[in-house]
Amino acid sequence: MPTKIVECIPNFSEARRPEVMDAIIAAVEGVEGVRVLDRHSDVDHNRTVLTFVGTPEAVEEAAYLGIAKAAELIDLNHHQGEHPRMGATDVVPFVPIAGVTMQECIEMARRLGKRVAETLDIPVYFYEDAAIRQDRKNLEDIRRGEYEGIKETIATDPYREPDLGPLKLGPAGATVIGARQPLIAYNIFLNTPDVEIAQKIARRARNSSGGFHYVKGMGVLVEGLAQVSMNLTNFHKSPMAQVTEFVRREAQRYGVGIHHSEIVGLVPSQAMVNAARYYMQMDGFENDQLLENRLFGLEESGSGSGEADFIDQVAEGTPAPGGGSAAAHTAALGAALALMVARLTVGKPKYASAEAECWQVIEEGEPLRARLTEAIRHDAEAFDGILVARRLPKADDAQIAARNEAIRAASLYAAQVPLETARDCMRVLKMTARMAEIGNLNCISDAAAGANLAKAGFEAARLNVKINLQGYEQDPQAIAFIEEAESLRAEAESLMLILEQVLRERAGM
Repeated sequence: MPTKIVECIPNFSEARRPEVMDAIIAAVEGVEGVRVLDRHSDVDHNRTVLTFVGTPEAVEEAAYLGIAKAAELIDLNHHQGEHPRMGATDVVPFVPIAGVTMQECIEMARRLGKRVAETLDIPVYFYEDAAIRQDRKNLEDIRRGEYEGIKETIATDPYREPDLGPLKLGPAGATVIGARQPLIAYNIFLNTPDVEIAQKIARRARNSSGGFHYVKGMGVLVEGLAQVSMNLTNFHKSPMAQVTEFVRREAQRYGVGIHHSEIVGLVPSQAMVNAARYYMQMDGFENDQLLENRLFGLEESGSGSGEADFIDQVAEGTPAPGGGSAAAHTAALGAALALMVARLTVGKPKYASAEAECWQVIEEGEPLRARLTEAIRHDAEAFDGILVARRLPKADDAQIAARNEAIRAASLYAAQVPLETARDCMRVLKMTARMAEIGNLNCISDAAAGANLAKAGFEAARLNVKINLQGYEQDPQAIAFIEEAESLRAEAESLMLILEQVLRERAGM
């Protein structure tokens, strides 16, 4: 499977105190699995754009630590700059790069927002694909009025009420967190200090004023030159070259020209290739003509998958992995289907009443799926413990007693692991049954499949509890394990009956 890589591009309201940004970046870089790719500070904007990548878990943690450090070191009451801002950490977007879906980035944004609001007491707004309110998808709408204006109205204006967190702004302000596709921060400097010209050009270029559909822009004064500061939110449909030529022609109307341009942070290589095609009129140019693309394309990603490897291991005829590991594996698939249905339900107006519960399933289902995946290995290791205990010496009574106790302890542990799997199977069964009841009707068979997988996983786990306790039926702890497993079995049967009724009523199945 491909490595999961997420990009995060937080914007911090600081560029004039390098030591502050050094501390924030150190907090980000301190997270294992995170790599900082770029740091762009603009003194006039008094703003720093940081770009880092890594696994979803590492990036999410690094983003939180960066926000926390910025809240500690940046006071918006004493901040001034050309760029609009409302928070010490102004905006935090997550961008899917490899092996990650936009939905996963949305969930990262929601989790991070909840943590920031609850632990740092900072108001949080969600934007772009992670927006909760559709009238607050655009960053500029949320940030209108900036820190000072929002501070005055956050407690009285319903539009200003944050998605999470307090109805007040402290020195750290508020933070906007979201998920989006790759964006190009592109600035064009004009050979004039007349900022009004840049403002007029930006107004004609941006979507909100009838310009390019995927361009956001404003005119500012930077380093003594008027600058058309833009964000290109879809470089395929609003290409850099065409936007540049539009700005050039508009500037000529005012008797000025382009001095130079810059890209803030990183840019997708395809955007530069597209610009080269335009300016060099290489209509027939193919991406695989690039040396690096051809070179890296020769690298093989490796064959096989974890799924196939696990099935092969079970089929090998070794004692482990066996039924307990298979139980966890099966239930993990059930959990994955519960998450699938929940994710295909959220954001659909028809299922708005189920939105909150679906997000709860997503929040609880991911760690549950991860726990079951880990249980695949744990069950095999637990059974190995029994084999190790059985190999202990038994030359005399003391050794025999020690060996017997070791086997007993290992057997109880080997039963405890599938019992925990059985508990998690029940959690999956409840989730999938509920998703069948309230989730997207087009996915009801997937929810039902997940429930049946969870039930099968439960039965396999229950059988492993019993088999590992053979010979210890009179042991108090063994009795408790078996009684719990049987009690859960009755509950599972009841849930399956409810599921059958739901299938009949909702889908005529």
